[in-house]
This record gives sequence, structure tokens and C-alpha cells, in this order.
Amino acid sequence: MTLYSWGDPRRFPRLPPPTVRYFDVAPDSRVLAHCHWQPRPWEHPTIVALHGLNGSSDAHYMKGIAVKAFARGMNVIRLNQRNCGDTERLSAGLFHSGLTADPKYVVEELIAVDGLPSIAVAGYSLGGNLALKLAGEYGGGAPPQIRAFAAVSPILEISLCVRALERRENVLYEWNFVRGLKRRMKRKGRLQPGVFDLSRLPRIKTVREFDDAYTAPYFGFADAEDYYHRASAMRVIDRIRVPALILTAEDDPFVPVDPFREPSVVSNPSVKVVVTPHGGHCAFVERGNGEYDGYWAEREVVRFVNEHL
Repeated sequence: MTLYSWGDPRRFPRLPPPTVRYFDVAPDSRVLAHCHWQPRPWEHPTIVALHGLNGSSDAHYMKGIAVKAFARGMNVIRLNQRNCGDTERLSAGLFHSGLTADPKYVVEELIAVDGLPSIAVAGYSLGGNLALKLAGEYGGGAPPQIRAFAAVSPILEISLCVRALERRENVLYEWNFVRGLKRRMKRKGRLQPGVFDLSRLPRIKTVREFDDAYTAPYFGFADAEDYYHRASAMRVIDRIRVPALILTAEDDPFVPVDPFREPSVVSNPSVKVVVTPHGGHCAFVERGNGEYDGYWAEREVVRFVNEHL
């Protein structure tokens, strides 16, 4: 199912053309968003959507959730993380899986500048970890306009996910992730000659090796394992006080289900966890009918968000 969702040539004729917007999340970093605004957007609820590793605002699930939410009368912000979606030129540095400062800045600008009355943050995979980590960091102090969070196949405990990715049967997935990470570093190298040591790239074969070489040292982590521990939403999930939905599958090839059954997760009354037998990673495809395309997780996230917005 994971492979099917990656290869499914989805089309979104009912999604209106987006408005491009930039958010200056740090003095040396700008992120790009594709925004779908309802007429008089300040009178409508909003979903901020976050993509996964090597994804972008153009990922099929980002557009899929956008078309479903827009049809329910919501504004949708499809946000690119730093350097994603061919935006390497916009940021001086790199990005990591727990960098919640960026979506936090975006959400709070939408509240302060746009006057949006109610906002939900929904993320897939890495973006799911960001959404849940942001919710935990806010704790009981989230702005009242933030009404819900949702995460599909979140890498809740990053170390376990990377370990699962290293299994022999996942060699295709790891190869694909590493290929994307290397390409991005090469683009950064062309844009900022001499800033990053690219001599180690040819020897890197795994995500862990990439993070040991680039992500961890750039952000001041001791090593990849230290980075994974500190960047995981699992560290703060017990602090979530805004309604949050988690959707994950037992047959996800590289997101183990055990963390989703930990007491800190299931005993939190603000967190609703749904573990399905099937669904793969960020897929959750069932038989469609009529207006429904069968992408179940997108539908359920929009339903959950709509209940709380």
C-alpha cells in the first residue's frame, strides 16, 4: 500500500490554484507556502499541512488533504519545510525533524497578521512528528486559535523508525530517502560553495550516516542518536492539551507501532490514537466511491479537524 500511494498518479482538478506566500521564519531562513484561501478567509477555519522527509507542498497527500479540507470550507496552507520544494536558495542552513520553530512561526503569523480565528496543524510522517512535538511544546499554553493537531504515520520515536528503515526488506525505502537527502545537499553546495563539506556524501548509504555527517553536527547534537532522541515528539507527547489525532498502521514498513501504545500516549485524554491493521506508510487507501477517492486518512483528518474547528 505504501508503494501504491507513492506511485498513484493522482489528479486534483477541484483544488483551486494556490496563492504563493513566504514566511520569514528566521533572519536567514524563509519558507514557501502554497495557500488556498476561501472568500473572506478570516471567517473560515484553516489547516496548516506539513509534509514528510524529502516531500514538499506538492506531495500527493498534501494536495489530497487540501482538496478535502477546501471542500469543507477551510483555508489550507501547504507549507514547505526549509530547503524543500526546490527552495534551497531561501535558507542559509539545514532542517531537522524536530524543528518546530518554523511551523510555530507560521501559525502565529497567521493569527497575528491574518486574523484567522481557528487553526489546525496536520502532518504526515516527519511532519506528523513536527505537529505532535509542537502540540507538546505548547502544552496548555497554545494560543486559543489553535484548536487541533493531527498526525498520519508520524515518526514519533525517530530512533526506532531509523532502525526499522535499516532492515534489509526496507532497502528500497532507505535508498530513496538517502538519494533525496544527497541531492538536496548537492544543491545546497552549489548555492553556498564551501559552506558544507560534501566530500563525505559518496560514502553515505543510510539516513543515519547522513544525519551523523550533516544534520547532527550542524544543529549541535552530539550525534545522530542524540538528535533522534531530542527531536522526537515522544519526549513531550504527555504534555499535549489541545485535541490531537494520530493515525498509524501495524503494517507501516518503518514506523513501529509500539510507541503508540505507551502509557504517555494512550493515557493522555487529549490524544486520540487509531492503529489500523493495514495502511502502510502515509497511504491508507481503500475502495473509493462517487466523490470519495479512497484516501481514508485524509478524510479522517479533515473530519477530526472539522469537529474541533
